Amino acid sequence: MSTADVILELKALDAITVASNGVVELGAGVVLGTLYPALEAAGRAIPAGCGPTVGIAGLTLGGGIGLLGRMYGLTCDRLLGAQVVLADGTVVDCDDSHEPDLFWALRGAGGGQFGIVTALRFETVPAPELTRVTASWAVDDAEQLVAAWQAWSPETPDELTINLTITAVNPPGRPQASLGGGGPQSPASPRPLQAVVVGASLLGERATRGLVRELAELAGDDIPFEVRGGMRLPELKQSFNGPADDARIRSEFFDRSLSDPVLAELLQRLKGRASGRLSFTAMGGAYNRVSSDATAFAHRGVRFLLEHAGTPDWVDASWAVAHRDGSGRVYPNFPDPALADGPSAYHGVNLSRLRAVKQAYDPDRFFDFPQAL
Repeated sequence: MSTADVILELKALDAITVASNGVVELGAGVVLGTLYPALEAAGRAIPAGCGPTVGIAGLTLGGGIGLLGRMYGLTCDRLLGAQVVLADGTVVDCDDSHEPDLFWALRGAGGGQFGIVTALRFETVPAPELTRVTASWAVDDAEQLVAAWQAWSPETPDELTINLTITAVNPPGRPQASLGGGGPQSPASPRPLQAVVVGASLLGERATRGLVRELAELAGDDIPFEVRGGMRLPELKQSFNGPADDARIRSEFFDRSLSDPVLAELLQRLKGRASGRLSFTAMGGAYNRVSSDATAFAHRGVRFLLEHAGTPDWVDASWAVAHRDGSGRVYPNFPDPALADGPSAYHGVNLSRLRAVKQAYDPDRFFDFPQAL
């Protein structure tokens, strides 16, 4: 790879130290596949993402959404302090009492903006016993399913997170449909879409079964839920895939449900595709019990996050359809070069203060990139 910029490899900063009070100190190179088992061995856990190769530093600096987040908040909400190397080589330790503006900015807007984070300190939670929820099936009425999910999932108890993905189904050798219809490329009838549910619960197997049954009833579908209790966090995380290697991903937060016309068009555009997915991530709960300006992560009060993943042309068209009902706000950990105003989309009401922090800590813009503050 050729680049005019400098890329720092921090994977050697992989120390993990868990104190008796439950505070964990981490090097910036620690990845989740190492962190979860180490914390479990100490009887502790942290709300974070999926995927063993995901780095804790980058995840935290952009917010940090995960299966325990509706109960315990964003990963950055658990951050107690960080060590940062500034542009002039100065090493500073920041927390609520030391360099508080920098510490505020790191929690949700810290990726490549102010300095190089080399170490982080977190408040952990007791390692939970979890119930895993999964399901995968060809869905007959995806509109009713998504409508049910978006009304139900963000309102469930904080201890339950149920995420939904709708994917295109293209059996080998079957011709693709075109949105315009007609022609030799169109099948005689629309092929079904595939629905996938993944989730986690702290409520126990019996209570969880009762709750997910509500979703099936609202969706009018016999969803083949598999509910397994007694799981530990490292085991549960290993059973879910990490980030997919898609050609293009775009996302947006939503503070209201998709309208019927938008939802219908969104799913119609997915039907007949060779590939493509719509992933709905439930928000609410502890995510939204923090004010929008308490940390740099401004996206409090939203109901769900919607990702469009697939080929670039389809993703852009699908995103534009959903955007009609969107909030205009985008998850910083899913950077989107196509945004007209990335900083506003990523940081919302906190943008003005963030730019002041940028000026204070990096006035010469040593740390810079196309969508920097």
